[in-house]
Amino acid sequence: MRDAGGGTLGRVWLVGAGPGDPGLLTLAGREALERADVVLFDALVDERLLQFARPEAERLFVGKRAGEASVDQQEIEALMVRLAKEGKRVVRLKGGDPFVFGRGGEEALALRKAGVPFTVVPGVTSAIAAPAYAGIPVTHRGLAASVFIATGSRGGDEARAVDWRGAAAADTVVVLMGGLRLEAIAEAMIAAGKTPATPAAVIQWGTRSDQRVVRGTLATIAADAARAELGTPALLVVGEVVRLGEELAWFVPGPLAGVRVAVTRSRTQSSELRERLERLGARVIEAPAIRVRYAAEEVAAALEERWEWIALTSQNAVEALWLALESGGHDARRLAGVGLAAVGAATAHALTARGLRADFVADGGTARSLAAALPLREGDRVLYPASSEAGDELEKVLRDRGAYVWRVVAYRPEPAPLDETTLAAVREADVITFTSGSTARFLARALGGAPLPEHVRLVSIGPSTSAVVAEVFGRVDAQAREPTLDALVEAVCEAAPWG
Repeated sequence: MRDAGGGTLGRVWLVGAGPGDPGLLTLAGREALERADVVLFDALVDERLLQFARPEAERLFVGKRAGEASVDQQEIEALMVRLAKEGKRVVRLKGGDPFVFGRGGEEALALRKAGVPFTVVPGVTSAIAAPAYAGIPVTHRGLAASVFIATGSRGGDEARAVDWRGAAAADTVVVLMGGLRLEAIAEAMIAAGKTPATPAAVIQWGTRSDQRVVRGTLATIAADAARAELGTPALLVVGEVVRLGEELAWFVPGPLAGVRVAVTRSRTQSSELRERLERLGARVIEAPAIRVRYAAEEVAAALEERWEWIALTSQNAVEALWLALESGGHDARRLAGVGLAAVGAATAHALTARGLRADFVADGGTARSLAAALPLREGDRVLYPASSEAGDELEKVLRDRGAYVWRVVAYRPEPAPLDETTLAAVREADVITFTSGSTARFLARALGGAPLPEHVRLVSIGPSTSAVVAEVFGRVDAQAREPTLDALVEAVCEAAPWG
């Protein structure tokens, strides 16, 4: 489609991001994000959803955060129109469903008026999902055959008052964005005829790992929520179905519920650690302070020689070895007769993931432990694909034991740029994890050498990493008992504020 000036016209997708749990994004929503040139997102959108957009896609925050100026609604609409008329595919990512108190209708009208094509991608609304995560079905045979959904936020001067008489007549009432007006809302419903003893619940951060639920009655719920220090965003559920909440409660927050954990691994390697932490309820902050450049050609050239052993001290070394095999058109058969030695279970697991098997796995988590324990014969030839930042301890120990060692620089860790939003989130984290010394050095550099707040717990995967963390940040709060992701997650649980 072309605009009036003959240029190619883009399109806008109004996408519902769901209520909080990123797993509730629809497939259509994900597909829209994957195609987007620009993503405009709100404050209540879980930023983990932005990972579905292409790396080169623009990500523009247009919501409201505490202490920051908000973007005017008319500005957002004008921005969508302008970007689409530039030929861009624009995703307007909104919390919940765009047409349920999301101003999606207003935005669609603005797009239609401007002649911009658009698609609406419905989202899972918190009005249904948050009660469900609290074990409360909004309808239930014999208890509730009708649902009234209202907003607790008055909006502008043109907003109509809620029909509280209609609400009082419904079996179940769900009030969104009502956390700051609970007392007034409860009084209005009681005045409209709702029985004060009607069961009620307030749900904060519904569907998220840090979801909180307070139950009471319509008469007491405002005081109950205040006593529990519930904040916003929160919604109110009123009706006999609330009684089912305790019996049907199925969503149990994990041991890291609400704990903010920063992961500093490279973006290509962070997913496994992130998923493990999220399964325990953590709010993961992705802060990839490092990126890795592999030198496959150098390793491939070294593989032309004869070796008794290849010493692998990290998952990056395994990746470099595999890329070298691929670049030469080889597979695992090229390594027949060569022993593969790995530092720790994580490195051995990386080999397994590539269809290779470690012939020797050293405990201790350091290059020195591998060099000291490797079952050598006098004159054995050892290839050591190393980081450009690695020390020479492994080589010295192996040579002292009579081996011939050839070190090849297999990969080079480099600092990855971190924007100020990410750095601010890191400073506010409860825990920061480090899986290599380079991640610690590069994060310290990104922070400009400024110390981290005392409340932030620094957790390392092993002794070598701990040494660097202590060097650049002045402390290490916890270290994994062994250099594996499982042990690192255990250490995070122990180091967390309420671990």
